[in-house]
Amino acid sequence: MINVRPSRLIAIAALAALAGLAGTASADTPWQQTHPRREQVNNRLQTQNARIHHQVAEGELSKQQAHRLHAADASVRRQERRMAARDGGHITRRDRKILNRRENRISRRIGK
Repeated sequence: MINVRPSRLIAIAALAALAGLAGTASADTPWQQTHPRREQVNNRLQTQNARIHHQVAEGELSKQQAHRLHAADASVRRQERRMAARDGGHITRRDRKILNRRENRISRRIGK
């Protein structure tokens, strides 16, 4: 059996609940229906934001580390907006792949 701290289980459950809500709400608005790739990128940024806050609360990240991670996420969001502006409000599959790669690197810095 894997030994997991209760606080991590709560965090995992909260993230799973957020992901579930995001999945059910993903087709609620016309914008979300017509911009599914942007919606996926933005949902992932929100999840990473929650993970950063959780890690700070657990004492696993310093406020300075969290600030750098938030700045990196903000950079991804700015890049996503520039890419969308270039393509009539949409991002291409290639754009999403580039953004996901950047988000993966940031995610690894956040930790488990």
